[in-house]
Amino acid sequence: MLMAETTNKNFSYLQMDDNYVNPVLQRSARIVAQQAKGSYIYDMNGDKYLDFTTGIAVNNVGHCHPKVVEAVKRQVEQLMHTSVVTHHQRYIELAKKLSEIAPGQLESVFLANSGAEAVEGAVKMARYVTGRPAIINFRGSFHGRTVMAMALTTSKLYYREKYEPLPSSIFTVPYPYVYRSNFANDPDECVNDCLKHFDILFNQFVHPSQVASIIVEPVQGEGGYIVPPPNFLKKVQQIAHKHGILLIVDEVQTGFGRTGKMFATEHFGVEPDIMLMAKGIAGGMPLAAFISRKELTSKWPPGRHGSTFGGNPVSCAAALATIEVLQAEKLPQRAAKLGQEMLDYLIKAAKGKEHIGEVRGLGMMIAIDFNDGHGNPSKDWAEKVANRCFDNKLLVLTCGSHGQAIRLIPPLNLSDAEANEGLRILEKCLSA
Repeated sequence: MLMAETTNKNFSYLQMDDNYVNPVLQRSARIVAQQAKGSYIYDMNGDKYLDFTTGIAVNNVGHCHPKVVEAVKRQVEQLMHTSVVTHHQRYIELAKKLSEIAPGQLESVFLANSGAEAVEGAVKMARYVTGRPAIINFRGSFHGRTVMAMALTTSKLYYREKYEPLPSSIFTVPYPYVYRSNFANDPDECVNDCLKHFDILFNQFVHPSQVASIIVEPVQGEGGYIVPPPNFLKKVQQIAHKHGILLIVDEVQTGFGRTGKMFATEHFGVEPDIMLMAKGIAGGMPLAAFISRKELTSKWPPGRHGSTFGGNPVSCAAALATIEVLQAEKLPQRAAKLGQEMLDYLIKAAKGKEHIGEVRGLGMMIAIDFNDGHGNPSKDWAEKVANRCFDNKLLVLTCGSHGQAIRLIPPLNLSDAEANEGLRILEKCLSA
């Protein structure tokens, strides 16, 4: 509690939350947000928090960007919902825009409400068009909490435990988490060691002719903000192409400028067969998409998948405005430059601190990985530092398979002054 209950305006709402909201819905900060603007959230007391979480990589253009707000207001007055009864302009315009900014020849778009929905739809399509049942995922992955998406998620047992039986024909291989591998000083050998597991898989568990798709995050999110070596995704794509397997790249957390490119796959020179988008797509409005080539989607008959609310006109209008802001303000380039500066600052701040194992990142997707003094991942340290940040009015989140890392996900239009403010708080909390 930030202050005495008698003076804390958050308190009565938190009591109502405790009484009426299903406790399975976990929140990280024990405050009630009342408004937000740019890089800050304000609670009911008027206390101001610098937000390095952005709703988990959603508010890439900052909170309540005026161009996004105006687009939403304008659309609400014109058309709010049609479902699949009619076509509508914003859906068509957004599909065209996404095909223009996506890498390669991805040009056929389906809109949904969330990243998990995009995963479910993409897997359905991959199985249908290939006629194959099996899916390969990676250790440490996160793809969502609906049933199929949860079965593909291995970042934490907590997300899967006691929900068995989970969907079958899912096979898991290692992801190159170089720092905590047996090849911490040899990224290429770490990649080779991970890829050997495909041979094991194809010789002992499932024939490649039965695999519909490989699903992979270009940078692992919930698994710890793990940036793979540059050659990893290319080699995974080569395996997929060799066996006629569709490559699904999950850009739900990495997309829309977060890593310093519009999409993280652009760093690695890979063109997915299917790409997933959500989170940062619509500036805070619920929206997601999966995009593929027409030669694939033409094999998926009308009505074999659908959505009542996916591609809602208001969310589509917000997405069009968000993409316009990202491009006009050159926010991917901003993320690349400022993200590298923040990373360099934190690497310097971490020197000599035994409890910090590694600082890593790509663009404005940065992690601080903590140790317990014996080289083991430390959830305790991560939570202590996150709590200290909160006490200093900086919001950060933890991540990692052991909860051992803090992730920094600030708005891409974070000012230099705001970046410096956040970094000073972090340095203070890391040194405490």
